[in-house]
Amino acid sequence: MLTEKHIQIIKSTIPLLENTGPALTKHFYSRLFLHEPELKNIFNMSNQNNGRQQVALFEAIAAYAKNIENVSVLQSAVERIAQKHTSLNIQSEHYAIVGHHLIETLRELAEEAFNTDVEEAWTKAYQFLAQIFINREAELYQQRASVQGGWRNARAFKVIDKIVESELVKSFIFSPVDKQAVLGFSPGQYLGIEVTPNAGEYKEIRQYSLSDHSNGETYRISVKRETNGIPGKVSNHLHDDINIGDEVNLYAPAGDFFFVNREKPVVLISAGVGITPMQAMLETLAEQNYKETVQYLHACENSEQHSFAPRTAEIIKKNDWQQHIWYQNEESHQQDIYHGFMDFTELTLPIDDGDFYLCGPIGFMQFAKQQLLTLNVPEINIHYEVFGPHQSL
Repeated sequence: MLTEKHIQIIKSTIPLLENTGPALTKHFYSRLFLHEPELKNIFNMSNQNNGRQQVALFEAIAAYAKNIENVSVLQSAVERIAQKHTSLNIQSEHYAIVGHHLIETLRELAEEAFNTDVEEAWTKAYQFLAQIFINREAELYQQRASVQGGWRNARAFKVIDKIVESELVKSFIFSPVDKQAVLGFSPGQYLGIEVTPNAGEYKEIRQYSLSDHSNGETYRISVKRETNGIPGKVSNHLHDDINIGDEVNLYAPAGDFFFVNREKPVVLISAGVGITPMQAMLETLAEQNYKETVQYLHACENSEQHSFAPRTAEIIKKNDWQQHIWYQNEESHQQDIYHGFMDFTELTLPIDDGDFYLCGPIGFMQFAKQQLLTLNVPEINIHYEVFGPHQSL
């Protein structure tokens, strides 16, 4: 049980955490993988190498310590992480392993301050939070396994089509090997896919947004080729080595970012491969004959990198919706295609009552969100998805 004494001790260690910074979580992951190398089959090692995961974990630990008296304010973060964990097939026994190495990390980095009382407080605090995650993830696993088309753990799927969507993006359509129905999903959610890249030593699980509406039979993801030359990248492995007829393991759709029908005007805003969840939303709105106005805004480098362009134009025209496209490095004479950066000032947007969905690179979303706030769009009506470890805009 987490007592008032434990809470006060945790709060007293906040300056220590802040002084240590992400060095704390860097040490934690180094220790974890040294003693538990099999966990490299679960963790995204690319995010380990670029440091994003260490920063994200440190911010999560610091936020927990600061809100230890009122964990409910972290509810949205808990839900986001729990959803991600289920797509990685995290099990309850993993929490004891992680907890052990977190406590040992604190002991090793703060040996003088880490007395018996501090150890007890942090152990109790970790166990308290871990149980919240364990309980929520158990609910999610059970919910997905108990409905038509649902399953738990990995399920084998076959690639039945591989489609070029643009210069850098290819779509993969998966059908279950067992030929049974598949779980429905909300547009904006993602799939966990497990592969072993040819240049990699470990299995890799990655999450890719579903890019079509739910149909109960197949799933579609759309993957951008990475051009930075890093060997073993899962996205490039999918592009180069996964073909029609190949089998992969998938984990059930997950994610806390998805379209919610509030019977309000909708604005879908994306850049680059952030178009994928927006395409799923657009396809779903079209399939449901959505009655409110829909505006589809997208930015990319040029027409060669504009994914789903013919399909999007078809949907927009058929439903009498609006589309606005920005090419950063290409001029166009089409009426709804602009040059340069996305600019909302010339558009007629549903400022007061619209729902705005954002997805794309962090810098783009910060830029887009600030424009919306400047136009007086209520922040509660701005919803966004960050690929990889979460960051606030």
